[in-house]
Amino acid sequence: MELSKLFQMQKALDQHIEEKHMLQNEDLFDRKVLALLVEIGELANETRCFKFWSVKPSSSKEVVLEEFVDGIHFILSLGIECGFDQETYGLNVAEPMGNVTEQFLHTYESISQFRKSKAFADYVKLFESYLKLSSLLGFTNEDIEKAYFAKNEVNYQRQQNNY
Repeated sequence: MELSKLFQMQKALDQHIEEKHMLQNEDLFDRKVLALLVEIGELANETRCFKFWSVKPSSSKEVVLEEFVDGIHFILSLGIECGFDQETYGLNVAEPMGNVTEQFLHTYESISQFRKSKAFADYVKLFESYLKLSSLLGFTNEDIEKAYFAKNEVNYQRQQNNY
């Protein structure tokens, strides 16, 4: 995955939003963390992986992928917030050790740890954890990039339409 391109696109979108909403001087870190947690909850809801009481299947792969890239937007944005957009990344996305539900929980734990530390090492662990989730959901790096580009465009359109 071409992270430098994704960071560049996210930085431009973040600047656009912050200027439009006059947020340039605000600390948005905790709001972005909460947004990421909510987006991951929405992703879990679309996968239905935790709904042991229901026989209804997961949403379509396209819907799940769109929810997944919403999380990518906020992970990138948090990295930018901490100055990690210029770092060199050697993301180690080995095979996940558990199932989808366990990986969601691990990702939530990673977010919590990163929120407390704001350390680069914990940011990398968060990113890796989320990408392991993508592997379990059957997404390739190409799928993620393509969906990110499309959703980035949608996000600009939403800003133009006063979303």
